[in-house]
Amino acid sequence: MSCSFTNQMIAQLELWQEKGTGRYENKVYVLPKHLDEKVAALHLPKLGAKLTVLSADQAAYINVPVGGPYKPAQYRY
Repeated sequence: MSCSFTNQMIAQLELWQEKGTGRYENKVYVLPKHLDEKVAALHLPKLGAKLTVLSADQAAYINVPVGGPYKPAQYRY
């Protein structure tokens, strides 16, 4: 449940920060991958997991940006 609440809060913050820019219309959206990964990064330490940062070589090898997102937008967990 904590992840669900965090997803909602992160989404609300995103909408507030983008208010007036026209980025989001009055529609239903899927949470962008970079925000979904941010929620995961916030919760992993509480579960005893250690999240490491990709090196430039690792990111190049799997063809993703060092800072993410690490999965394509259409990927479903």
